[in-house]
Amino acid sequence: MKSIDESAKTSRRDFVKQSTLLAGGLLAAPLMSKAGYFHSVDDTIKIALVGCGGRGTGAAMQALLTKQNVKLVAMADAFRDRLDDCYKLLSDPNNEEGNVSAKVSVPEDAKFVGFDAYTKAIALADVVILTTPPGFRPIHFAEAIRAGKHVFMEKPIATDPAGVKSVIETALLAKAKKLNVVVGLQRHYQNSYRELYKRVKDGAIGEITSGQVWWNNDGVWVKMREPSQTEMEYQMRNWYYFNWLCGDHINEQHIHNIDVMNWFKGAYPVKAQGMGGRQVRTGKEYGEIYDHHFVEFHYADGTILNSQCRHQKGTYAIVDEMLVGTKGVVKCGDAQIIKKGKVSYQYDKKLENNPYQTEHDELFAAIAKGEFKFEDADRVARSTMTSILGRMATYSGEVVEWDKALNSGISIMPTRFAWDATPPTLPDANGFYPIATPGTTKFFS
Repeated sequence: MKSIDESAKTSRRDFVKQSTLLAGGLLAAPLMSKAGYFHSVDDTIKIALVGCGGRGTGAAMQALLTKQNVKLVAMADAFRDRLDDCYKLLSDPNNEEGNVSAKVSVPEDAKFVGFDAYTKAIALADVVILTTPPGFRPIHFAEAIRAGKHVFMEKPIATDPAGVKSVIETALLAKAKKLNVVVGLQRHYQNSYRELYKRVKDGAIGEITSGQVWWNNDGVWVKMREPSQTEMEYQMRNWYYFNWLCGDHINEQHIHNIDVMNWFKGAYPVKAQGMGGRQVRTGKEYGEIYDHHFVEFHYADGTILNSQCRHQKGTYAIVDEMLVGTKGVVKCGDAQIIKKGKVSYQYDKKLENNPYQTEHDELFAAIAKGEFKFEDADRVARSTMTSILGRMATYSGEVVEWDKALNSGISIMPTRFAWDATPPTLPDANGFYPIATPGTTKFFS
């Protein structure tokens, strides 16, 4: 196993700053000319940003760094302060990531705040960037495709089986409308992973029989409760720690690694079992999620994926994937293929790209040429379901079957979206939230 290196630790923002491809294009979805191409300065690609946090700001920056004629024309967020912070960064001519201020054209009446803000922003654009907490993704994606917009959206795309089913259905509509959809599982757009995948498909390691994937590190930010907040606002601010918004870190982060196995294997698990809990991050500020998961995913042909993720300070950190075949091993982080203990293939890291930028560059190029090329939503929906399957297995301690879980109709979303609405989970008198208990927590009768 490989210790986590700088590439694994690097954020989207840092990756952009380090990349030599910073000036490349982004997702952008024009209203097509008759020829399907942009050919004049009048062909402005109008972009709406839905979700103005760190991810949204980074994605919008990439959109505006394209050499094409793009403009950010609308913004939406639940919170005005996040929208304002994002707008300020993008409008700053001295922004260290690049001066895109001339491409920011968002008047006050195109800045929308609240739970219904997304519909108003989507209506003004040609392409929509969806970067809110993932619990909202099925709703926002459905509206964008209904309105006929091309989409870039961040992973994961749901937090429960009902949300996954919704995205799968919307993906079919996107395909019928020939709307390109790219989702931010950026390893699919990373040169080294693409080269490894190509060789695996050509039989370099034979048949994949097992895999090991990891996302183990210290964890992420925490937003402490403020006295003036309603319960809904607190959970929205501290969204990472509530399942209806995040889906637990096995879904929000570890999906990257789990998805690599599904991608290279060309299949999805049929069942899962595992264990997990809260041993270190036990404070009330950590909401209801676990701080560690270990899942054993079973595929139809007998292949087993061992998956582990952990948010615990002072422990061994690793973010990587290793796939074992009948003829060799792939070490994805090292970009190597190993046979009989020796390196048989090594990708030249000097040729590595910035996949965060490439995913947008390629989407934009396809749309500019009038091509319908990207259908990421269905694939990512199923990798999201894999992560959710793992969470259901660790929370319950039971073997959970894919078909039963996917078709269960289980939804953990609120029935109403408003600041005075009641979220799905509530704290006790001491401020602690109910935690899933293996052997007690049940998803099926």
